[in-house]
Amino acid sequence: MKHVLAIVCSLLIGFFSFAQQQREWGDWQKWGDQGDGTYLNPIIPSDYSDMDCIRVGNDYYAISSTFQFSPGMTILHSKDLVNWQICGNAITDLTQISEELNWTRMNRYGKGVWAGTLRYHNKRFYLFFGTPDEGYFMTSASHPKGPWEPLTHLLSDKGWDDCTVMWDDDGKGYFVGTHFSDEYKTYLFNMSSDGRSIDRKSAVLINSGNGREANKLIKVNRWYYLIFSEHKEGIGRYVMAKRSRKVIGPYQEEKQLALPNLEALEPNQGGIVLGPDSAWYFLTHHGTGDWSGRIVSLLPVTWINDWPIIGKVLPQKIGTMTWCGRIPIKEKEKLSIERSDDFDRHGLASQWQWNYQPRKEKFSLSERPGWLRLKAYRPLQLNKLMYAGNTLTQRSFRKAENKVIVKMDVSNMAEGQKNGLCHFSSQHAAIGIVKEEGNCYLEYRKNDHVIRARQLSSQFIWLKSEWGLDGMSQFFYSFNGADFISFGEPYQLAWGNYRGDRLGIYCFNDITEEGYVDVDYFHYK
Repeated sequence: MKHVLAIVCSLLIGFFSFAQQQREWGDWQKWGDQGDGTYLNPIIPSDYSDMDCIRVGNDYYAISSTFQFSPGMTILHSKDLVNWQICGNAITDLTQISEELNWTRMNRYGKGVWAGTLRYHNKRFYLFFGTPDEGYFMTSASHPKGPWEPLTHLLSDKGWDDCTVMWDDDGKGYFVGTHFSDEYKTYLFNMSSDGRSIDRKSAVLINSGNGREANKLIKVNRWYYLIFSEHKEGIGRYVMAKRSRKVIGPYQEEKQLALPNLEALEPNQGGIVLGPDSAWYFLTHHGTGDWSGRIVSLLPVTWINDWPIIGKVLPQKIGTMTWCGRIPIKEKEKLSIERSDDFDRHGLASQWQWNYQPRKEKFSLSERPGWLRLKAYRPLQLNKLMYAGNTLTQRSFRKAENKVIVKMDVSNMAEGQKNGLCHFSSQHAAIGIVKEEGNCYLEYRKNDHVIRARQLSSQFIWLKSEWGLDGMSQFFYSFNGADFISFGEPYQLAWGNYRGDRLGIYCFNDITEEGYVDVDYFHYK
């Protein structure tokens, strides 16, 4: 009872501290690098979930889970831990995991590529991750941009997640994973030196219960730390740690590192790294998702009695959310995440991901240089956008003003073809064009309920979506790219399938595999 009261008191203190900072969730007119040597959280107001972060020399690399989107597992790069760019995506072919992730099945919403861990060992990058249905996988590369090797299947059982890996000073490898379907039991396994196999017989139970997952195994000052998150009903999810002088345990000492911070949607999963200023930091997602997904913040880490306390340290020697800080190092070049695309490269830019593994022959950047050509084919379920394979997506952002404009050439559409601009998670809305009885019409769809409007006669059409911090979006169309007319009802961007909102360009045909649409540009202002 005393323990519960202490947590409640700490929660109240954390709440008042938050209120004094006057940073209400979602109301960030400013975020990230402020241009004066300081930053405001979030540093990435977009769905970069399940973070892990490592330092390699003077560079920082992070990974983010991608579920059913292809290519999978996004890799980010930074010099200062605040400004990031997309380095690439590690898993080019999701069918290495399962055919259920292919356009032929589309049967892994909310599943697919979950959290992973990124490591650098013997001048090579190693990526380990889990899927809830297929188990654990790994791959490696000499550079984070790739090419990454084909996946190696480490464990083929269901019900495992949130793995982490360590090579100790003697070169021996260790693998940690949580069996969430068996009361969240976490085991440590011996791993081969090349990371390609784990010894199931070597399993040692090192943690269990209370939804314990989000594992990160690190070594600092001769201590081995298992960083993880824990969930308790009525309290929330928060960051914990266990430690031992030996990597194989026993991990008997345990401490809560931070409050749940429910008002900040529980920052609770990420990587602890040494910054360029010799201070320590926690790069984390906010674990309770909303329409913007599980966004990213950077929190300071203070070592107290050899425990890494996360965020602002309270008198009880526990951490709480902090919304501002000094950028660890001043860099001349400010990295940023690309969003707009003129489709003038040989391959798709790294911010793009298909909804499931695509049909390669059904899109092209070369048949009409400077344009993206999407070729229509039948969805798995008629007139169902979520089961139409040719949908190209990227993460949306939660900023004060967002404006996306897509220019399309619809002159080569075939009977039954539909294409347009959409928002989706588990729900969706879209503005698009359909061709019926030889004519093209404008249409608005919301969760596959379709409203058809005016007939079109123009070869080109511009489609636009606008939204702000509240996530209320509105679609528009134009025939000249300058004068826009609103169309359809406002749509509240939504959270679903563990994902925040995505923007998408789609193309499908309920009748035949004919027709295509050319996309000149996608401008995200």
